[in-house]
Amino acid sequence: MARPVRRLKQAFAAASDGDLSLRIGPAMGRRRDELADLGRDFDRMSERLHSLLDAQTRLLHDVSHELRSPLARLHAAIGLARQEPERFEETMNRLEREGERMNQLVGELLTLARLEAGVQGKIEVFELDELISGLIEDARLEAAARHQIVDLEECRGLQLRANPELLHRAVENVVRNALKHTPDGGTIRIVSRRLDEHHCRISVFDPGPGVPEDELPYIFEPFRRTRNAVGNGHGLGLAIARRVMDSIDGTITASNIASGGFLVNLDMPLAG
Repeated sequence: MARPVRRLKQAFAAASDGDLSLRIGPAMGRRRDELADLGRDFDRMSERLHSLLDAQTRLLHDVSHELRSPLARLHAAIGLARQEPERFEETMNRLEREGERMNQLVGELLTLARLEAGVQGKIEVFELDELISGLIEDARLEAAARHQIVDLEECRGLQLRANPELLHRAVENVVRNALKHTPDGGTIRIVSRRLDEHHCRISVFDPGPGVPEDELPYIFEPFRRTRNAVGNGHGLGLAIARRVMDSIDGTITASNIASGGFLVNLDMPLAG
């Protein structure tokens, strides 16, 4: 009894000092008692903590990298304004654009941080078709500039229990992503339907190039931009969508369509 207890004490002491590499399971041998169970639980905890810390380190690195680029462009624009005062208006427009990009990035990071911390805001019961109608109006306005068509097929009378603002943000991110990757004149399809007595689904289809298969498992991670990404986004939209789905016990999945195009499904529990 004393040996595994000492091993557990050593492992807990190492973890408290920040060393999460120590594993207890192999030292337990063939034991099948409560101490062996505790050792396996400790190993799972250590692996999970190690994974979370690695993810935080990567996120901090990615945030620093993403902020560095607009800051460098702001610095260059300020230098240009001093060297060429006759181009003041052009320089101010550039400063305004870079400032807006930074503001958007910070806003997305704050949303992601709140979701990671479990902050969902006010939970309400609302009609799904009301949320979608506002999205469709904005999407069609944006699509008109490129002669795109936004086609809607919806099931009315579906009620959800969630934070409507966050859910709106999640679905909007998916729809805007579809608009970006749809060629001029293409059609985006949005379908809402009841899956069963307790769940519904929003499907967003675009006829774009899809995502390389080797990158598909990672598109919902922060700052992940695929090789064929369009635009100057930060790779946070789908990450936010996944966190929102997690917060309401829903799921989000994506797949390439064999005949061409890309499909994203958002499955959510119904209220009641």
